Amino acid sequence: MRFLGIDFGEKRIGLAISDPDGRLALPLTTLERRNDRSALRQIAEIARREGVERLVLGEPVDLYGRKGPTAERARRFGAKLAELTGLTVEWMDEALTSVEAAGRLRQAGVDTRREPGRIDAVAAQILLQDALDREARS
Repeated sequence: MRFLGIDFGEKRIGLAISDPDGRLALPLTTLERRNDRSALRQIAEIARREGVERLVLGEPVDLYGRKGPTAERARRFGAKLAELTGLTVEWMDEALTSVEAAGRLRQAGVDTRREPGRIDAVAAQILLQDALDREARS
């Protein structure tokens, strides 16, 4: 089963894809989020092209597990994406995925100030891998 991981953000949306067996997550791309309609169409097209069967969206929560306005926007976005694609959306806590992604990239020698979009795709990879690992354990 193929999965698409989505790190929803106010400025950018990071995407990651699983291998065809649904075991390994890989960073795919980062979309600039100018408006929801355009982003939804782009993600739906990527999902169709890649043969995605399930979507995994990160739910923005703070360190105390509270959901704020960004989480509400992510929920609305996810509902629209599910309607547009007909795919199931699985929600994952994305707390600290961007921090972890930035750390991994810096450790690999990537200048994240010059390439901030790479953080979003790696954050999507982290949350997708967490979902795949959870799926494998169940």
